Amino acid sequence: MKKEYLKIDKVVGSLVEVSGVEDVFYGEVVDLITKDGSMKKGKVIKIEADHVTIQVFENTSGLSTKNASIIFENQAFELPLSRDILGRTFDGLGRPLDIGGEVYSRKKSNINGRPINPVARKYPRNFIQTGISSIDGLMTLIRGQKLPIFSGNGMPHNELAAQIIRQAQLGDGSNEDFAIVFAAIGVKHDDADFFKKNLIESDAMDRVVMFINYANDPIAERINTPRCALTAAEYLAFEEGMQILVVMSDITSYCEALREISSAKEEVPSRKGYPGYLYSDLASLYERAGMLKDKAGSITFLPILTMPNDDITHPIPDLTGYITEGQIVLGRELFQNNIYPPVDVLPSLSRLMKDGIGEGYTRKDHPDVANQLFASYSRVQEVRALAQIMGEDDLSELDKKYMEFGKAFESKFLSQGFYENRDINTTLDLGWEILRILPKEELTRLDPELIEQYY
Repeated sequence: MKKEYLKIDKVVGSLVEVSGVEDVFYGEVVDLITKDGSMKKGKVIKIEADHVTIQVFENTSGLSTKNASIIFENQAFELPLSRDILGRTFDGLGRPLDIGGEVYSRKKSNINGRPINPVARKYPRNFIQTGISSIDGLMTLIRGQKLPIFSGNGMPHNELAAQIIRQAQLGDGSNEDFAIVFAAIGVKHDDADFFKKNLIESDAMDRVVMFINYANDPIAERINTPRCALTAAEYLAFEEGMQILVVMSDITSYCEALREISSAKEEVPSRKGYPGYLYSDLASLYERAGMLKDKAGSITFLPILTMPNDDITHPIPDLTGYITEGQIVLGRELFQNNIYPPVDVLPSLSRLMKDGIGEGYTRKDHPDVANQLFASYSRVQEVRALAQIMGEDDLSELDKKYMEFGKAFESKFLSQGFYENRDINTTLDLGWEILRILPKEELTRLDPELIEQYY
């Protein structure tokens, strides 16, 4: 039975406190009805005996302790879902932003998701082709993987996200259904317009479900945006049997919203003011990706986060690194040298890459070529440091070859156009072309048979 409460104890930002409450549960949906008849949605985020804290999803301006009634709906926040959500654009709470109207469906899912039992998980194998050489060749994205992109302020992570959404496809030539769920968290209006325009112009919108939370939207809505996106992904993957890639930008905006609400709740802060439960909160998002043994679909997760001051030890990238299976790091120095996408390959890695590449997946030479490119580019950094001390002219002939290799690697392999889509064979052939700059005896990570065949 629904109960109506007529007295509010306190309103602090987006939080409303009520006492004398009975029979409510964590995450329960709440309606706040003001005297003028307008209704605001919220949910229960804290229960202490009969004292309840409600997080309001909309602006609380004009709301006082005496002018509103509160109704507890006796249900969790749910999202109506059907296959018709493909090609649609929603706000951070799953309400339509396009002209397609409401989604009517008997199927509704709790946005907090269903935890995946580790025993029920299937090991990720096949790779997803992004069309970007640095990612496909050196830190391959595997179906069912969590692979974050670590960026910084002013870096082209939005362009990279748009390019991946536009170009991504199942890399094994599979004819399975493939779709993308994209969540823009705390973005400016011009950034959101860039994403929409780019997808519409490239005819990619039909296979994309988009959730947009603008920077001027209420903070409370930002907490729900990634959960709505992942709920849509779970439905498409595990109910409709589709292969889903989830792209989110920017997780840092989500974490800052979490910090702001935690501060309003007067919780004891942890590192840099973030709540002590930041790790478990991020894990509750990231761990919703994966594959199930008894389901045909999969969820691959590509979250993008901006590192404050390019600090990879900051709590957000630091904790993300513990939960996910690798990272793609964008380098400031490469960006300043006009290299796009500025993927810094040495601190980047994909921990599941080894199990989804090679013969039967990509190409027989892929693991060896990737190892050789990593090793050779690592040697380039040593030679460049030496050249800064003694000058490039005084380097040995071999060191000069490595300098030439480094320039070719950055200008040809790493760098590619915004609309340039390279398949895996093109990427690996390009890798061989650059490795030919070095003498055969330096290619110690390559099988002699492969050198004979490709060099």
